Amino acid sequence: MARKINRLNARAVATITKHGRHADGGGLYLSISPNGGRRWVFLFRWHRKPTEIGFGSARDVTLARARELASQARTKLAESVNPKDARRPSGGATFGECADRVIEAMRPSWRNSKHAAQWEMTLRDYAAPLRRLPADKITTDDVLSVLKPIWNTKPETGSRLRGRIERVLDAAKAQGLRSGENPARWRGHLDQLLPKRQQLTRGHHAAMNYAELPAFMSDLQARQAMAAQALEFAI
Repeated sequence: MARKINRLNARAVATITKHGRHADGGGLYLSISPNGGRRWVFLFRWHRKPTEIGFGSARDVTLARARELASQARTKLAESVNPKDARRPSGGATFGECADRVIEAMRPSWRNSKHAAQWEMTLRDYAAPLRRLPADKITTDDVLSVLKPIWNTKPETGSRLRGRIERVLDAAKAQGLRSGENPARWRGHLDQLLPKRQQLTRGHHAAMNYAELPAFMSDLQARQAMAAQALEFAI
């Protein structure tokens, strides 16, 4: 008997909060991470080995599109073709897919959920023009097109975005998905095309009122972190 498909609906996709995998049927799942990240995955067995394909963030890929991709993958399986290798004629992957893989690979190492949220936001919003491009086709001009609009107005964000793009493209190269130099590399490359960041762009922090110091010291002494102890010693 065929497995039931189309179990989810658009409302459920938008409102489910419990982390884990939520089946739509036929191998398609909405995967929700502990910090709230939502993405589509297709699970299947290839030569008896459990295999997973990511279909992208649920913010960018609709339920209908995810079902379409899952149907295409099931068709390939019926033809004895590995859908992971047949998704594109070149067997490549988009920058968005590579970015999602890097985030999922790094997620267990992040102690703070904000790290994942920041990576997801910058690589989803600021790097949006890159997401649908094949990872092996991204050029220096492509990278500059997303960096230049924010490089001077949001220097901290621009710098972090550049580093994250570089990390994604390095990972793509390590997986055999691209070759050659990394177009997001700073030293000896983008440092010749973009102005250097200004030092102290945020300015100095205001000094604490002396009358507030006793309460602040009590707060520091209640903390176990090494940074709190070091600050207490410095004061």
